[in-house]
Amino acid sequence: MDRGYFVAPTVFGGVDNASVIAREEIFGPVLTVLAYDDVDDAVALANDSEYGLGGTVWTTDDERGLDVARRVETGSFGVNTFNLDWGSPFGGVKSSGIGRELGPEGLASYQVTKSIFLTA
Repeated sequence: MDRGYFVAPTVFGGVDNASVIAREEIFGPVLTVLAYDDVDDAVALANDSEYGLGGTVWTTDDERGLDVARRVETGSFGVNTFNLDWGSPFGGVKSSGIGRELGPEGLASYQVTKSIFLTA
């Protein structure tokens, strides 16, 4: 592009989880690479954030991938893929958003529940 503000796809290595670039929720083609010791450490690094929009894990062991997906605090998560299902709810957790869009959960914000009691 010859005008405007944009960032070319960029990968940042040599950072740790205390680095600002690793802690911010950046919307753009930016990726940070963090080293970890084992799966528990990777999950702890992922959850050590005030954000939680989405995530992925890539593995040859589907059960292990599902275990990681259940443990990482995000609104959506892919195992060996990330493809939104427009019939499923979408939204983040923590500071990555409030509520859900799509799916039956997305309709809940438009509904009001009322309890009515009558003494006979």
